[in-house]
Amino acid sequence: MRRHRGFPHWIRVAAGLDADEAVVVNVEGGDALPDRAGFAGTIITGSAAMVTERRDWSERSAGWLRDAAQAGMPLFGICYGHQLLAHALGGEVGDNPTGREMGTIDLELHDHAHADPLFRGLPAQFAAQATHLQTVLRAPDGATVLARSSQDGCHAFRWGERAWGVQFHPEFSATHMRGYVQARSEALHNEGRCAKSLARSVSATPHARRVLRRFVRHARGLHGH
Repeated sequence: MRRHRGFPHWIRVAAGLDADEAVVVNVEGGDALPDRAGFAGTIITGSAAMVTERRDWSERSAGWLRDAAQAGMPLFGICYGHQLLAHALGGEVGDNPTGREMGTIDLELHDHAHADPLFRGLPAQFAAQATHLQTVLRAPDGATVLARSSQDGCHAFRWGERAWGVQFHPEFSATHMRGYVQARSEALHNEGRCAKSLARSVSATPHARRVLRRFVRHARGLHGH
């Protein structure tokens, strides 16, 4: 996994963005939160941290996201970013009652997702990559839940017209997903699951990646690019 770099690189490549088209801000690493001016949108990555830990950098990021969402900036949260955005907007995040969700999973879209700018035209069910222990237990007031899985009732939501969160990882290739399964093999074993079987079941998830690319196009369109 180290050879494949990390979340910002994976997301930029999966989103079809050139290196000079994205600015990476590592708030956990000490980077200052940026001014919103000049940006078409913001993508919030995954993290090994937990939203419920209420770390200083995470809470400051939540405040920045709350202000950005209310100002109408296009936002797209992935996994931890999905949960952080929900928390920022007044939703509830906590441990997933069903435990760890990991591997290539089946997503089911709600009917109203077919009118959503990022999900319209996609199959009612499609595959996505996921790895998480916490989840959005309650979406923010006024949010529209767009997708679910057998283990998670809020795999995607939209708040207002320009802010989305997705629990799945649209940036993950099958290689990334198998790497995560291997890295968590001991934890999976302790939970009574077989990492080798789970890795064999991993497959490509092109429809999930389309959601990420659609966000980029949507944000650019709103920004006049």
